[in-house]
Parts: sequence; structure tokens; C-alpha cells
Amino acid sequence: MIEKSISLEGIDPVYLYGVKNSSLELIRNAFPKLKITARGHEIKAAGDKASMVVFEEKILSMIAYIQKYNRLTLAEVEEFLYGEGDQMLKTGNEDVLVYGNNGKVITARTVNQRKMVSLYGSHDLLFAIGPAGTGKTYTAIALAVRALRDREVKKIILTRPAVEAGERLGFLPGDMKEKLDPYLQPLYDALHDMIPAKKLNQLMEEGIVQIAPIAYMRGRTLDNAFVILDEAQNATISQLKMFLTRMGKNAKFIVTGDITQIDLPDKKSSGLEKTLHLLKNIEGIAVIFFDERDIIRHRLVKHIVKAFEKNE
Repeated sequence: MIEKSISLEGIDPVYLYGVKNSSLELIRNAFPKLKITARGHEIKAAGDKASMVVFEEKILSMIAYIQKYNRLTLAEVEEFLYGEGDQMLKTGNEDVLVYGNNGKVITARTVNQRKMVSLYGSHDLLFAIGPAGTGKTYTAIALAVRALRDREVKKIILTRPAVEAGERLGFLPGDMKEKLDPYLQPLYDALHDMIPAKKLNQLMEEGIVQIAPIAYMRGRTLDNAFVILDEAQNATISQLKMFLTRMGKNAKFIVTGDITQIDLPDKKSSGLEKTLHLLKNIEGIAVIFFDERDIIRHRLVKHIVKAFEKNE
């Protein structure tokens, strides 16, 4: 048995231990062959040599992350323990996608989010496929806002299938925007994180930022635009064909979806999986598959997703 003591000088121990030692418990659970104790600015471990090597590496990486970002959430602790946490240390200013509202810095935070950003530079059409909470749509919208800011495109178009209303929205009260808001709210939420409300309203009034259901894409040619189709698992094969053939000159398209969350009355009518198969060998098209490691919502979400996957 060997022992190791690591000093936390220079950081607030609460960042590493978590509120009521919540992060410390996650660390202990990750190393069952070690006895881990923490007091003040010192964390000690005793036990298996092989486990000790990994433990020291993980703790030092977490300390470096705290020193760099002055934070360490439970989700980030899990990323260091079980995922690709070391990659987060490599994130610098060059990796900032957008400086959002209230000083919020928006970056690609997981391995597949970074892969998505990287592939965006060399592909005009991306498919981002994976479970809820992995940041697929959020990262796509951040890329779109950056492209608009850098004048790479002239407009942003965000679209979703309005499944619950069967895309027959005329019977609902209000104007078109009011009819669609319940289905498109997640897109508004992301935009409000990245663009000041007054500026966003102006961009929408001028048609520079447009949000509409997929049915409203028919007949259009989308030039000089960054276009995102969200929740594509709820689109039929004919809708996806219609949407993808709207691509005009100097256009960037990103399609996001979760094949496990089809809301169509007939799940077999979803066209996403078939579309991926049809387009898999075409140059200029890339597919990124997200998984539970990319989930950046509440730390319990990835465990929930995993539990349902096991059940299925």
C-alpha cells in the first residue's frame, strides 16, 4: 500500500470538494481501491498503486482546471473522472465560439462538440445525432451566431418540425409567431443566451434571424445562410429531402436529431435514419454521433439516459 498527499494551495478547496463534499464523494466512488481523506488545503489517498497513479493525474488536472476557470461543477468532475476532461484544459480563447450575454463565454465543452466545431470548417452539411442534453443544437446555434458576426453568412434560419400540431397551425390563436413559439422555444432560449434581446428583436424584424417550421422551407433557395434543422427525427424522408435541397450558394446546413426520441404518431415514418444511410458516402457531408459523455445538463441526466438505453 502506498500513500500520496496533494496540496491545494492557490485554490479554494470548496471548488474541488464541492458543496457538502458532493464532488469529493464522486471522486471517492471513482477510486474504490483508495482511502481518500480531505482536510483543508490537502487531499490524501492510500491504497493500490495503479489506482494511485490515475488518482493523482485526475486530481492535478482538476486543480489546473480550477486555476484556469475558477470553477469545477459536478458534471465537470464526472468528465474528468470518466470522460475526456483533460481536453477541457486545452480550451483557450481561440476555442470561444461566442461571447454571450452577461459575460457568458460559450465554447465547445465536450469531445464531440469540439469535433463538431472542427468539422464545420471543412463541411457544408453536418448531421449531429445523439441524446438530449448533449449540446448539439446549442453548439450549432453558437456556430451560426459566430458565422453571422464574422460576416460569413447574411442570415440565420432555424427550423423544427411542429409535430404536435401536425404542421397545421391555422386553428391556433394568434399570429404565426405566437402559433409557433411553443414548438420553437428551445431555439429562442439559445439565441437569448448569445444575442442581447433588443438586438435579437431587430435581427428578427429585419429577417436576418428567422425561425420557422420545416413546412415553411418549401420553395425557397437558401443562399448565404446558416440553416439549422433541429429535432430532425420528427421529419419524414420527403420533408428531409425538401429541406436539404433548399441549400443554396455559400450556405451552411446543420441537422440535429435524436433517433431514440421520435414523436411522430408512426415512428417508422421518421426519415432521419434513412437519410443518414443515403448520404453516408457523399464528400462534404459529415456525421457526428454524440453520447452520454457529452451531456452537459444536470449530472443526473446522463445516468437517466444510460438507464433508459439499458432498458431498451
